[in-house]
Formats: sequence, structure tokens, C-alpha cells
Amino acid sequence: VQLQASGGGLVQPGGSLRLSCAASGRTFSRDVMAWFRQAPGKERAFVSAIGWVGDKRYAESVDGRFTISRDNAKNTVYLQMKKLKSEDTAVYYCAVRNRGGISTIAYEYDNWGQGTLVTVSS
Repeated sequence: VQLQASGGGLVQPGGSLRLSCAASGRTFSRDVMAWFRQAPGKERAFVSAIGWVGDKRYAESVDGRFTISRDNAKNTVYLQMKKLKSEDTAVYYCAVRNRGGISTIAYEYDNWGQGTLVTVSS
């Protein structure tokens, strides 16, 4: 199982980015797929997750600005980020949970990608 995250970069405050995470190794259509992030000096934190039936959850800090989606045919999860703020600066990780519903707890996820850096700065 491999998760490959991409789409990070440098963006100005108020800007947008779209992250992608392509999963390979098996079919992930029944897994929960999620995004977490880790800012310098901080613990890894939940950002958003999407269940296999399309149910979604967002961290309060990103709700209304970020949108998670998935394409099961491509085994890919996306995170559209708008109105970015400096506090969104972090390494963003995608993760999958093989069993159970959406969780906001990192250790309940089974597989992780390598992370992609998002820097919001003028």
C-alpha cells in the first residue's frame, strides 16, 4: 500500500491550493480517507476526512474554507483549500483507515503518505 501526496507549495494569504493523494496497492473505495497536518513544533492534527459513502468531517479551523472529495475510480482523495491563512502552514499528510467510520484520531489510521508542504506567506 502506498499513498502519494502532491500539490503543496508556497501561496500568499487568501490564496488557494488543491492537494491530491493517490493510493495504490489495492482498492480503497470502502476506506475512510483523510488529511492531517503538522505545523513546526506541533503535533499532527486532523484536518478533514471522507467516508466511502461520501460523509465528510472537517476540523473547526478549516470548515468553510477547505473541501474534501474523492474519486474512487482513481483511488484518489483531494483537499481543495481556499482563503488560506498563515496558520495553515504545515506538512499535510493523507491517510486511510481500513475499518470503521471517520475518526479524527491519527493512530486510528492504518496507512500514511509522505506529506506535502504547504507554506502560506507573503
